[in-house]
Amino acid sequence: MAKQKILLAEDDHTMVSLLTTLLTMEGYEVTSIDAGADVVAAARSIKPDALILDVHLFGQNGLDIMEKLRKSKDTNRLRVLMSSGANVREECIQRGADGFLMKPYMPDDLFNLLRRVISP
Repeated sequence: MAKQKILLAEDDHTMVSLLTTLLTMEGYEVTSIDAGADVVAAARSIKPDALILDVHLFGQNGLDIMEKLRKSKDTNRLRVLMSSGANVREECIQRGADGFLMKPYMPDDLFNLLRRVISP
């Protein structure tokens, strides 16, 4: 069985390193992109099973990115988990996120949510 692919769009380098390590240990194939990168283009190119998207990226708004993903025919079904240090769960879900994690969160919370949203 092929590994499920996770795309990380997060601007905190420590968080990227930690999540990459934890997700790889859980058996996922992980790709991270720079905070200023075009997340929609990366999602089209990488075709991940899920995207972990920070609400506040340098120079970008994760909620705006979420809307672009949902409006595009080739990315509208991508499973997206949004995260933030602010409690913006309702807004993220209303804008189309499949799940929300309030930072800081425990790895098991992430793994459980990932399994729930990308289970076959």
